[in-house]
Amino acid sequence: QVQVEESGGGLVQAGGSLRLSCGVSGRTLEIDNVGWFRQAPGKEREFVASVYWSGGTTTYAHSVKGRFTVSKDNARLTVYLQMNNLSPEDTAIYYCAAYRYGTSTYDSWGQGTQVTVSS
Repeated sequence: QVQVEESGGGLVQAGGSLRLSCGVSGRTLEIDNVGWFRQAPGKEREFVASVYWSGGTTTYAHSVKGRFTVSKDNARLTVYLQMNNLSPEDTAIYYCAAYRYGTSTYDSWGQGTQVTVSS
């Protein structure tokens, strides 16, 4: 089993920045990829960004490319999402999730952290 837990959400003004953290625990050697997702009120959950745990290759949704950066610290067992130039459209609950080697399905999810961007 792999466990993930998000932290770092909050309220920020438009144009501001926040950094989210995702701590991973459990069978961390089995982790292949860690992703960030978000769900805004009344909308479906959407992919934001991801990073491969070993190689570090990153992927971004078009809507956040150039503004958000995903990174990892394997020693600290933490994945970060640096969010810059935030807009009210980024308001959502942000979730961290992981999938293990041999699968491509995110099956370990955190409880989420609220990000609210005021105009």
